[in-house]
Amino acid sequence: MALVVAQEVPTSSSMAVPHGPAGVGEARHRMRDQLRSSGVAESVIDDAVLILSELLSNACRHGRPLGDALAGDGDVRAAWRIDPFGRLTVEVTDGGGPTRPVPATPSVTAHGGRGLNIITALAKDWGVRDDARGEVTVWVVVQEDVGDTTAARRRDDFATRVASPTVSATPDLDFADAFDDLD
Repeated sequence: MALVVAQEVPTSSSMAVPHGPAGVGEARHRMRDQLRSSGVAESVIDDAVLILSELLSNACRHGRPLGDALAGDGDVRAAWRIDPFGRLTVEVTDGGGPTRPVPATPSVTAHGGRGLNIITALAKDWGVRDDARGEVTVWVVVQEDVGDTTAARRRDDFATRVASPTVSATPDLDFADAFDDLD
C-alpha cells in the first residue's frame, strides 16, 4: 500500500522584499518555482519574472519602503496570483515617492528608464493604485489565461529589427569632418 500525500500548489503569493537589490533574486526564484509548480508555461514565467524584477527595481529606486522605515532599511511587498479565470497578475507595493510611475523616454545612451516600457511591451495591462496610507501599488496583468498555451507567446511587437544602411552605402558621409572642430 502506497501513501500518497497531496500537495496544494499555491495560486497566490505575497512576500516582503528588502528595499534594495538584496531581495530581488529571492523573489524571482520563489515566483519561478511557484509558477512552474502551477503549470504555467515557461515563456509566461520568463515574462512574469522580468516584470517582477522591473517593478522591484523601480520601487527601490523611486519609492520609499513601507511603513516608517528609512530607505534601505525597510521592505516593499511583492505579490502574484492566478485568479479563478487563469489571469496572472503581479503587484509590487512601496511606501510612495515624489513622482508617479509613468513610462519614460530615455535617450539611446541612458543607463535606465526603460522598465515601464518593457512592462508595457510584455503585459496585457498595467496600472497604478494608491491607498489612504500613501502606499503605491503597480499592478501588471501578465497573461489573460495561463492555461492557454497558444496565448503564451511574447507579443509580436515587443522588438522590431531596424535596418540601417551600411556606412559604405552612404557616399557623402565623412567621419573626419565630424572631428575637425575638436582640436
